[in-house]
Amino acid sequence: MNILEQERFAAQIRLETVKQVGIRGFGHLGGALSVVDALAVLYGGVMQIDPKNPNLPGRDKLVMSKGHAGPALYSTLALAGYFPMDWLETLNQPGTRLPSHCDKKLTPGVDMTTGSLGQGASTAIGLALAQQMDGVGARTYLFLGDGECNEGQVWEAAMFAAQHKLHNLIAFVDRNGKQLDGRTEEIMDMGDIEGKFHSFGWHTQTIDGHEIAAINAAIASAHLEQDKPSCIILNTVKGHGASSISDVELNHHMVVDGAVLEQALLECENALANLEGGAR
Repeated sequence: MNILEQERFAAQIRLETVKQVGIRGFGHLGGALSVVDALAVLYGGVMQIDPKNPNLPGRDKLVMSKGHAGPALYSTLALAGYFPMDWLETLNQPGTRLPSHCDKKLTPGVDMTTGSLGQGASTAIGLALAQQMDGVGARTYLFLGDGECNEGQVWEAAMFAAQHKLHNLIAFVDRNGKQLDGRTEEIMDMGDIEGKFHSFGWHTQTIDGHEIAAINAAIASAHLEQDKPSCIILNTVKGHGASSISDVELNHHMVVDGAVLEQALLECENALANLEGGAR
């Protein structure tokens, strides 16, 4: 996909994610919407994958450690062709293949089950290390939340990845400034997250996490690194693309119905309509 096509893909993912959570009536919509653009870039041409063969040997893999963003990943996978679109209507319902947090035993295309916050850093490192040992030339992409970086396990994992020169590991930190109980700077201020990863031996960058071209460029730069794992700090807005979500202060998990849902759907539909047609 070119840049415009990825922007359209992101708009589709955002709309389907709002629909998903809207059907359930509540959920982790804020932190799902903030990672949409990075997912659109990864599944819109960067990752070496085959939706018709989700278990393709030697494929690139993705670990959604901030598992509450599962709905965004599900929308991405459905739109990419991993499973039927109507599965999205069953989010977190009895018997669903799409649980609240990611489960690789249930959902085609999910490469790692989400554990407690922080554990995804370790499991992603395990996948990346295995890829390196197997010599398959594949990469592992990891999504962490900025609040999740309060976990000590993240930093133990960061040391291990640098020690083993896992250049095929690329982590994204979704720096949307909020976590479950409030703003990250008030709960536990992480300060300069890029500086921290850099000091742990990582190749680091900080970008606008909603700018498709910037995400592509940052990933391309990370791909050139041959001696270090890479970390891309995504400066994002929790609930981006839907003001009735982003304007809510405590929007980590929230009720999504009535006027809130109607406004969010309208904005997402308009954003997609504005991107239809033409090419860059």
